Amino acid sequence: MTKASAEKQIQRVRAICLGYPGAIEKVSHGEPTFFTPKRVFAMIANNHHGDGHVAAWLPAAPGVQGELIGERPDAFYYPPYVGKGGWVGVELAQVGDDELGALIHEAYALTLVKDKPKR
Repeated sequence: MTKASAEKQIQRVRAICLGYPGAIEKVSHGEPTFFTPKRVFAMIANNHHGDGHVAAWLPAAPGVQGELIGERPDAFYYPPYVGKGGWVGVELAQVGDDELGALIHEAYALTLVKDKPKR
């Protein structure tokens, strides 16, 4: 993937993520990362350590990671570091805008639940 096409994919994620109330973008580990603002709900992986993926890493509900990867291994993968926590890698060129938006929405909603103070 060219640098320009990778940037176009990253812009898709940025446009969706920054549309949520209170969402902010910071660079973390050299890549755009999106916060709720307290917790991360989406990370960009732009050829991380030369792995060839231009992807978003998103938290997923229990069981969803394995389901997505099992059904569509061309579009979803087990990302390093955060995969053990249930996050899923999303190959940006393999998903449409509606699907990407739904996945990010779920990630944002899951993260907001963690942000709420416990009583």
